[in-house]
Order: sequence, then C-alpha cells, then structure tokens
Amino acid sequence: MDYSFIIRKATIEDTDALHEILRQAFTEYANVAGLNGHIDALKETQDDLRKAILDKTIFIAIIDEQPVGTVRVETLDDGSAYISRFGVSSSHRNIGIGKALMNVVDKYILSENVKKVFLHTASRYGDLMRFYYGRGFFVCEVSTDRGYYRVKMVKEY
Repeated sequence: MDYSFIIRKATIEDTDALHEILRQAFTEYANVAGLNGHIDALKETQDDLRKAILDKTIFIAIIDEQPVGTVRVETLDDGSAYISRFGVSSSHRNIGIGKALMNVVDKYILSENVKKVFLHTASRYGDLMRFYYGRGFFVCEVSTDRGYYRVKMVKEY
C-alpha cells in the first residue's frame, strides 16, 4: 500500500492526538526495553504537552487527517539541540514516517545553525538503536541514572 503523509509543526489543537501517540509509543518502548512503564514520557500530562508545544518545536506526521507520529526538538543555550519524544504509532511503522520526521528535524537543525544534536534511548531497544545509527547518530555515553542502561547518542553536522 502506498501512503502519503504530511509533516508539520504541532499546534495546541494537536494535544490529544500527540498524547495518544506518545502513550502508545512509549508504552511499547518501555515494554521492549524492559522498563516496566517507569519512564517520564508516560507521566507527561496533556497540560505538560501543551506547554511543550509552546516552548519547544514539535513536529507531527499525519496520514488521512490521522496523526501517526511525532518528534520534539529543543535548541539549547550551548548551540546544540536535543531530540525527545520521538514516536510513530505501531500500525504505521516501517513505511518511512520515522525517517521523514528525522529528515525534517535535520532540516530544522541546519536552519538553526546547530552543529550537534543529542538524544537518549534505552540500549536494549535494538531496532531503535539501529534506526538511530542509520540516521548518523553514534553512542557518546552510557549511564544507568534512570535505573536502566540508557545511551546518549549524538549526531554531528
């Protein structure tokens, strides 16, 4: 099946849809990584999400008016950027949405003159680690500060 989708910046009106995408994606993330659901993304309320929409750059992917993916980017004071809350609904994976979201992030980061972008992920989530490696990220640090092996990855431009 051929899918066509759009990616745009999220608005306050997208709050409920973003909340559902993130709940689904991070519940699966926690299960695959063996985290028993104890991750910050699952504690984020809709009020938290509305504040993030106003304070950070959030992109949303949409197919047939249905939100199916999202990613958050924050430009930091040191000139780097941080990616978080990346998720694609399980029923819409492996059709290019994740890659397209990350391509939009790349363009955004370059437009902001950022030279490095960071993210964290659970090292036990092999598919996601491979995805990030395929997008040019590499591991720069490993920690257990959250009670599991968590890697900090970086991509340099």
